[in-house]
Amino acid sequence: MKILFCASEAAPFIKTGGLADVAGSLPLAVKNMGHDIRVVIPLFSQVDPDLRERMEFIGYYYVDLAFRHEYVGVYTLDFRGVTYYFLDSQRYFDRQQIYGEGDDGERFLFFSKAVVQLPKVINFKPDVIHSNDWHTAMVNVYVKDFARGDQYYKDIKCLYTIHNLKYQGVFPASILATAGLSPFYFNEDGLKYFDAVNFMKGGIIYCDAFTTVSGTYAMEIKNPFYGEGLDGVIRAYDYKLRGIINGIDYEVWNPETDQFLAQNYSIETFPDKIENKREIQRRYGLPEKDDVPMIALVSRLVDMKGIDLVRYIMDELLATEDIQFVMLGTGEETYEEMFRYFEWKYPEKMAARIYYNNEESHLIYGGTDLFLMPSIAEPCGISQLISMRYGAIPIVRETGGLKDTVMPYNEYENTGTGFTFTNINAHDLLYTIRRALSFFHKEKDRNIIIENGMYEKNDWDESGKEYIRLYEELGK
Repeated sequence: MKILFCASEAAPFIKTGGLADVAGSLPLAVKNMGHDIRVVIPLFSQVDPDLRERMEFIGYYYVDLAFRHEYVGVYTLDFRGVTYYFLDSQRYFDRQQIYGEGDDGERFLFFSKAVVQLPKVINFKPDVIHSNDWHTAMVNVYVKDFARGDQYYKDIKCLYTIHNLKYQGVFPASILATAGLSPFYFNEDGLKYFDAVNFMKGGIIYCDAFTTVSGTYAMEIKNPFYGEGLDGVIRAYDYKLRGIINGIDYEVWNPETDQFLAQNYSIETFPDKIENKREIQRRYGLPEKDDVPMIALVSRLVDMKGIDLVRYIMDELLATEDIQFVMLGTGEETYEEMFRYFEWKYPEKMAARIYYNNEESHLIYGGTDLFLMPSIAEPCGISQLISMRYGAIPIVRETGGLKDTVMPYNEYENTGTGFTFTNINAHDLLYTIRRALSFFHKEKDRNIIIENGMYEKNDWDESGKEYIRLYEELGK
C-alpha cells in the first residue's frame, strides 16, 4: 500500500498535543509492517531548528486560493525510516503561533489543497490519503472535487481520523470563495453548518471512511452530549465509522532507557523507581518521604479534562489525606489560579507547575505512584498508557479511550490495571482516589496492579495492523 498521511503537526518536529504523537508513531508502525507511508506537515517557523537544518529542499509548486497564486516550497527528511515532507509558505506558516491566527481557515485550506497537489510533484501516487482533525479535513473535499475533472484522483481513497470532535474548524460561508469551491458545496448535505462552513463536517461527508481514536468514543459521539453538534451527521454516516485505539511509542516511552529519568528501571528492578520520586520531591520542594503516596496530574487545564471535579474535592483531599500532589500543565486562568492557591495553602503536600516541560513530564511518570485523569470526555488519551508502562497506577473516569484501556482493579480476582469511576461527580472521584490510596498501602495488591499495568501491551503493533486492514479495504 501507498499511503500519504497528512496532519498539522508531528512529533518530534512540532507538537502541541496528542495528534503529533500519533503522526510521529503510527506511520513508523505502518512502515515497519512493509507499507510505503509518507507524512506531510506544514513547515511552521516553530519546527525544531536542529531537525530543520537536516531537511533537503526538493522543489516547489503553486496553489491557487481565490485571486492568490501561492508558492509552496517542498522540503523532505528521512526520519527513523519514514519519509516526511514539509510544505513551506512564509505567508501562512511563518507566524507567532501555530493555531489561533485570524486567518486559520485560509491557512489550512491552503495546506489541504497543497497536500492534494503534492503527489504529482513528488511522483508518489497514494492508494489512500489519511487526513486528521479539522486542519486537514478539507483534503477529502478537494480530492473528490479534483476527481471530477482529473482522472488522476478518481481512484485515490480518503481516510479521515477525528482525534477531538470539539475543535471542528467553523468559518464564515464566504471562505468557500477563498477555497475556490463551487457554491454547490454550501448545502445541508455538504459543508453548510447553520450559516457557516464546517471543515470537519466536510471531512466526514466526503471521506471514504472515518475513524476515532477509541471504540468507546466512536459510540459516544453519536449522542448529543459528546457529539458537539455533529452527532446527527455522525449517525447519518455511521456505516463509514470505526474506532481504533491509539498506542504509544515504546522507544520514546520506556522506563528502562528514558534519558529524562533520574534512575532507569524495569519491572524486574521496580524498586529503583523510588529514586525518581525522590528527585521530584527535591526538584519541587516537597518533603522527601518514600512512604507518602504521590498523585500526579499532567494535563491541559480545561473543563473537558475534569478539572472542575478536582477543584471541588481538592481542599478536602489535601486536608484529610497524607499525600503529595504534583501538577504540571497550563490552561484556563481560573484553573491555574486554583492550583496556585492550593500550593500556597498546602506547601508540604502540593506542587503546582504552571507550564509544560517534556523532560519533567517524563520524570513525573517515572516517579509518581498514582496518575489522575478524571476527564469529562477523552477521545483516547495516552497519559494513562504511559503511566501504566511506567508503573504509575491510573485513576480515570470511564469515558472514551480511558474506559477502553484501564481495567478497574478487582481484588478478588487480582485483575485490573487501575481505578475507575463512571459518573461526572466530584465525590465519586474522591471516593475512587481514597480507594486507590487504601490499596497503595497494601503492598501485595499494589504490586499486582503495577505488574498488570506494566505487562499491558499498548504500543502501535495492534492498532497499526487495524489501520492497515482499513487501508487495504479502501484500496480494493
